[in-house]
Amino acid sequence: MHDLRFIRENPDSFDKAMARRGLESQSSFILSLDEKRRYLQTELQKIQARRNEASKEIGKVKSQGGDAQDLMDEVASIKGKISQMEEDERNIGQKLNDILSSLPNIMSDDVPDGEDEDQNVEIRKWGEPKIFENTHPDHVEIGEKLGMIDFETAAKVSGSRFVFLKSKIARLERALAQFMLDTHVNEHGLIEVSPPTLVNDCSMFGTGQLPKFAEDAFKTEQGHWLISTSEIPLTNMVADMIIDEEELPLRMTAYTPCYRSEAGSAGKDTRGMLRQHQFYKVEMVSITTPDKSQEEHERMTECAENILKKLELPFRTVVLCSGDTGFCAKKTYDLEVWLPGQDKYREISSCSNTGDFQARRMKARCRKKGEKETKFVHTLNGSGIAVGRALIAVIENYYDPADGGIDVPSVLRPYMGGITKIMAE
Repeated sequence: MHDLRFIRENPDSFDKAMARRGLESQSSFILSLDEKRRYLQTELQKIQARRNEASKEIGKVKSQGGDAQDLMDEVASIKGKISQMEEDERNIGQKLNDILSSLPNIMSDDVPDGEDEDQNVEIRKWGEPKIFENTHPDHVEIGEKLGMIDFETAAKVSGSRFVFLKSKIARLERALAQFMLDTHVNEHGLIEVSPPTLVNDCSMFGTGQLPKFAEDAFKTEQGHWLISTSEIPLTNMVADMIIDEEELPLRMTAYTPCYRSEAGSAGKDTRGMLRQHQFYKVEMVSITTPDKSQEEHERMTECAENILKKLELPFRTVVLCSGDTGFCAKKTYDLEVWLPGQDKYREISSCSNTGDFQARRMKARCRKKGEKETKFVHTLNGSGIAVGRALIAVIENYYDPADGGIDVPSVLRPYMGGITKIMAE
């Protein structure tokens, strides 16, 4: 959601910001609607004042035994005008809100310009990718040979983009999630939360999934939405609140199932577990003051990077260019893990600073103790990390071509009951 006052005072800057998103000039139409609404509001105040004045005159005339019919007719006419003007003002206001809520966030000045993911900028790299002389099997081939990944049965039960994980690979997935949560709580100081995974329209609107991305989500017949990320319930915990600044930053983490219809990804990543309708993710959310959000963004990204370092998975960190930055984000860092089965880096985490964009939609504010003035909080979110993609990365990077097994990363062995290698049973 955008600040209408900012657009009034900086129309050219706003249009330039939208142009970076590939959009045409927006300010002229927005400000014309704003002017119409403010004119109606002013006229309403005038006509309501006249109605009140005429009503007093009616009482005065009647008390003196006079004929107040003309005044009464005038008041009746004014009531009809007020009703129509109020409806017109509501309609314009709703149209204005619809436009403001449909436009993407203003990106930070230091976001590089670019058309798509090919123009994202690498800022650092960690670990050495494993390069194999022969073609490296991907997670599908490895898991199916071990008898622990089953897409065929999942297709029979649920359709495409679902999977059954079995035995020690199923346990490995659980171990990854437990390890991530423990690291975020014990080392990074995040608060663990177990949130609802069904949310209402207001929550979806608050974090920017509605109205623009409705087709990407699953909705129940009862009207609830299945979350695509626990960012939605976690961030909305502060909706309609005024928080004492002393309580910030608020840092949370959650492990939940996530659901995405993948409406816009037909034919993309159809093999394996990279793009599923149902997957698991450990999420991070921070609520902070405006002056600390940039610092918090760097911290959150480091938390996600630390997970990959502990797993000893080669990765690189990139800053997304303007053409690849998401709808709600001011700036986003992507972590891309090395997948030997694809011989390339693939996204495993996105860490975004949304500034006050979500907070305006949620009406989430903060205030210094002893002061009356409030300001919108800044919200941040990041994968900490995607469990399914981490599982893919572990399977492929720790695959042993000598025996077809999967070595268990040392940090996961306590969660695996001491198992050091996954072999066919």
